[in-house]
Order: sequence, then C-alpha cells, then structure tokens
Amino acid sequence: MDKANGSLLKRIKTLSFVTHVWLTIAASGLTLLSPCLAQQTPSLTPQSPASPTSVSPAVPSVQPSPAQPAPLLSKQDLDAWLDGYMPYALARGDVAGAVVVVVKDGQVLTEKGYGYADMAGQRPVDPETTLFRPGSVSKLFTWTAAMQMVEAGKVSLDQDVNTYLDFRIPPYQSQPVTLRNLMTHTAGFEETNKELIFAEPAPEPKLDAYLKSHLPARIFPPGQVPAYSNYGATLAGYIVQRVSGETFDDYIERHIFAPLGMQHATFRQPLPAALKPLMSKGYEKADGPAKTQEVVGPAPAGSSAISGGDMARFMIAHLQDGEYNGQRILQAATAQLMHSTALNNIPPLNSMLLGFYQMNRNGHRIIGHGGDSQWFHSELSLFLDDHVGMFVSMNSVGVDGAAGPIRQALREAITDRYFPGPEPQKPLDAAAARSNGAKLAGTFVTSRREETSFFSLLYYLLEAAPVSVGDDGRLTIGGEKGLSGQPQHFAAVAPMMWQGQGEKTRLAARLANGSVAVWGDDNTPFEVFMPVPLAKDATWLKPALFASVAALLLTALFWPVNALYRRRYGAQLTLRGAQAVSYRVTRVAALLDAVLMIAWPITMVVMFQTFALNGTFDPLLTVLHWATIVVFPLALLVFLWNAVVVWTSRPGLRGLFARLWSLVLVLSGVVLVWTGAVFHLIGTGLTY
Repeated sequence: MDKANGSLLKRIKTLSFVTHVWLTIAASGLTLLSPCLAQQTPSLTPQSPASPTSVSPAVPSVQPSPAQPAPLLSKQDLDAWLDGYMPYALARGDVAGAVVVVVKDGQVLTEKGYGYADMAGQRPVDPETTLFRPGSVSKLFTWTAAMQMVEAGKVSLDQDVNTYLDFRIPPYQSQPVTLRNLMTHTAGFEETNKELIFAEPAPEPKLDAYLKSHLPARIFPPGQVPAYSNYGATLAGYIVQRVSGETFDDYIERHIFAPLGMQHATFRQPLPAALKPLMSKGYEKADGPAKTQEVVGPAPAGSSAISGGDMARFMIAHLQDGEYNGQRILQAATAQLMHSTALNNIPPLNSMLLGFYQMNRNGHRIIGHGGDSQWFHSELSLFLDDHVGMFVSMNSVGVDGAAGPIRQALREAITDRYFPGPEPQKPLDAAAARSNGAKLAGTFVTSRREETSFFSLLYYLLEAAPVSVGDDGRLTIGGEKGLSGQPQHFAAVAPMMWQGQGEKTRLAARLANGSVAVWGDDNTPFEVFMPVPLAKDATWLKPALFASVAALLLTALFWPVNALYRRRYGAQLTLRGAQAVSYRVTRVAALLDAVLMIAWPITMVVMFQTFALNGTFDPLLTVLHWATIVVFPLALLVFLWNAVVVWTSRPGLRGLFARLWSLVLVLSGVVLVWTGAVFHLIGTGLTY
C-alpha cells in the first residue's frame, strides 16, 4: 500500500512471469533434446517482469526544459500546464480519472478533476467531493495522531511499545521496538501480505485481532535497517486507540478531520452511507469494468477515503506547522520535529523522517508519502520552504502500471518547472567510475521482504536486483528504466554515488569493511538493498532451478514417449528387477517433483491475481507444504538409489547417457531440496 510496493501489482506481474518461465524453460529443454516433441509443444512467451522503478512506454515522458528563469507558480500557469499534461497522460495510460490539488501559502492554488469517477455513469471527478483511496498516504494521518499522543505526554518516541499494548512484541537480540522505530520503518519487521486487502463485502477489520494474529518476524535489529512495514503503522494506530481510549476511527475524526473541517474523509470500512455515493470506482484500466470496493485489513496503514479538497486542508496544516484556519492539530515544535528528524541511513540520499520521507529535489526540501491500494495510486508532496503542497490520486492501474509513472513524472516535472536547481553533477572519469562500480557489482535484495515464508522465493529469485558495471564504469541495475522506457544506466558522480543519466535520481552505497553493506536511491528511503548470501543468490540458483525443473519434466515426459515407441515397434523394456523398478520409480518421483515445484508459483499467481490473501488458500497451502516435505526429500533418495543402480549395472545394460542422466537427476533433486529448505517451501507456516 505504498509507492515502492509498486507493490502487490508489481508482484502479480512478477509471479505471472515466473510461472511462464518455468514452462518456457521446460519447453526449451524439450526443443533442445527432442525436435519431434518440440513440434507438438505450444510456444510460451514469458511476460517481462515489472521493475521496481520501471516506467511504462505508454506514459508520456516529461523532459526538463533548458536552463531558463523559472515561471511563477500561479494558478493560470499551473492550470495551463496541467491541462496539457494530465488528459494526455491519462488517455495514453488508460486511466479512468484523477484528482490534482496544489496549495500555496496557506490557500488552495488549484484543484482539478480529470476524467471520470464512474465510467459507466459518466460521472466526472469532482475535486471537492469525489472520494479517492490514497492508500498509504493514509499513514500520515496515523503518524500525526501518534505525534499528538507524544505531544500530550501519553506516549514516548523511545519507550518500548509493549508499555502501551495488551499483547507482547518479542525483543530482537534483547532490543525492544519503539514508536520512533515504527515511524522510521526500522522496527525490523519482515513484510507481510496476508489479509492485506479484501473485496467487499467483508467484515470490518478489528485492529486487535489483526495485530495479534499477524505478528511478523523481526529480521533486523531495531533502528538500523529501514524496511517499510504496514504492520508497524497499524501497530501505531492501535497504540493511539489504546492510549486515547477511543476507537481509531473515532479518534481520527474527532482530533484531525473535525478540526480541519474535513467532511469528505473517513477511515471507516465500509464507507458511511452519506459518503458512499461520492466514492470513485476503481479500475484496472479505463476501458475495463469497475472493480469491487476494497477493504484494507491493517486499516491505519491505508484504509482512508478522502477528496482532493479535504486533502488540501491536511497539507496546509502541515505546511503551517500544524495549524489550519486557526485550528491546531499539532503544536509547531511537534510538527517541526516530525518534519525534520531524519534517519540518515545512506547520506547524502533522501531519508526517512518521523512518518514522512524526504523527496528532496533541486536543492528544495520536500517531504511526503506515496500510496497504492489495488486500484488507486496516489502521492502527497510538501515543499516545506516554498510553502507549496501537491496531492495527486488516480483511480486506475492503467496499461503496464501507468499510474505510478504518471504521478512520479508529474511531481518531478512540476518541481523542475517551478523550483529548478543546479544541473546534475558531472560524471567521474572512466577509471574512477570502474573502481567505484566494481565495489557495487553483485546481487542484492530489498530489506522490505518476506524472509520466513514461502513468498521469500519471490524476493530472492524474482525481485533480486543484479548490479553490473560496463566498460565505461556505468551501472545497470536489473531491469530499471527511465522515463523514456529504455534501460536506465547510472553514472558515477562521486565516491560510491551515482546519478541516472538524463535524470536526477541518485543511488549511493554505504561501505562496511571495504564492502557494500547497503545501497539505496532517492525515491525509496524506506528500504535499502542488501547483498544476497550465496545460498540464496539468484545468479546461480535461478538457472539451476529452471534447469532442474526442465530435466525432471523431460524425464517424466519421455517415459510415456518411450513406452509408445516400444509399443509401435514391438520392442520390449530390457530392464529387469531393481533396474526396472528404479527406472519406473524415478520417473514417478521426477514427475511429482516437477509438478510440485511448478504448483508453488502457480498458486502464488492465483493468490495475488484474485487477491485471495485472506486465508482462502490455506488448505491448499497446507497440502503443498506437506507434499513438499514428503516429496522433495523422498525424490532425492530415489534419485540417489537410481544412480547407484544405474552405475552398478552390468556393462552394456545402461549406456553412458543413462549413467550421466542419473547424476543430472541427483543434482536436480538436490537443487529442489535446497530451494525448498532455504525458501520455506519445506515447512508448515501459513503466515505470509
């Protein structure tokens, strides 16, 4: 439910990709080893996986203008610019509707609705009254409420949160979690997805029940590694509820919405009857059907529904250090503390603040938050020193996930137009660049990941970020693309710092004992990338796994082919006794191994595509877990026994190919057991 997650939607595409790859590799193996069978095998083309920061070619790029005096940020100029950009961007991206609100100097500068809140009914977006789901932008209200508790002396930023709870968060290496950890996403929690989003009708989520049944593992020491956590934000909302004595929904309405006059805003699920007619429908694409309304399980992390006009009031309050129209939601000192307390994990990159994160660009101090639900995609940005705020929200995913690139391009283009800064730094010379890059070359995984569930397979094998260095010293990171839609390269501009060519996004790394400990970028200060241990490195494990599945499928598929061949020509199987038994049992084991390995990603694809993350698949997952516990080790034992039988057969009975193939099966079995063990397919956990 945030911009980095590109989140669930990106994973849906990635999981679809891995399923196609399993089958494509198998088909490729058949093509190489059996041309006659290949002619009968359907051609399978894998879809390209979505990169964390990829930009759809369907979205128009916005290039920075040549250096010239910046135009005045006025309603007339901004409206003309927005009216030139937004309709075109929405049409190209196949997005149904959007709202854009900009405030300046304590007033609404402009608020614009584009497209439709209801395509079928042709109901246009009204920026004052149409409700959008801002996803994780909702967290800013939760964090503001938490800081009200701090301001009132009821909660401490640095006290063990167990002080305020009716259940216990276990310590990590004897270290507790604090509210400061929660607000900077450094509690060390792993990612969780179970019961994140439902489709209506669904029961209203209960904070205490959710938190007690979805406690994630802590995989990092507190205060050190930013790893974005919806659970952490929900925990903060529950602390507000516990300490205030009011329900979370009541508290937000009484202490934030009411003082600011926000009449078109709510966290309640389902929506109050008076607001339901104002809610925008959500879409995958504008030319598709409207989707069922979403229900967010960890409500304080992303369940709000708000109009652009009401979000303007909230932005003005924070730009004015907690005050709006004579009403205060925070004291000035508290607001300033919230806006300036940074977790400088990788200087000089943008940092996490207390709830907000930095979006600094062109030397201007910018803070904000992005947000994604299943269908809605939003971003809030506050230009603190310029007294300007901007909120954009779209009600569709768009073609190739166009909503994300549209909002990023919008913010960056408006910043470059009205708040220009110095030109990008000049690159280092090639020799220095190669020396810099050599330290970063390798494979890295995001800190925001599932580590102890079967979904860890996704993070390490599909979302790992390989970093390579060209002869000119430029970095290429995975499949990252710039606004042009082409592969993005990064040039070294300072020791252990790089800048996107033609763009202003910076990457930087922090060293420990001469090696890269973490690296990150300006766009996602709530997570970092960490070196992948050899045991889970996709560089060797992914091709080994694909090759193993292909070998197992070939072994299973050639069994009936050979039987048909013998029947056609009246030949007999010459194997007898243990040789015949091992031959047959090995084929059965290979089939079970391959089918089970393919079943895992297919199950994950279906779970994400249908958003069946609410326990519906738990019985099937239980079957898969226990089948994996039995099949993977047992199949390996069968392959080992088969190899012994084959290699000890009398000369001439089994040829060289059969002997070598028996070893291939042993290696394939080892790879699957290894994969099942390190990625928790061999296990019984149903927390994910």
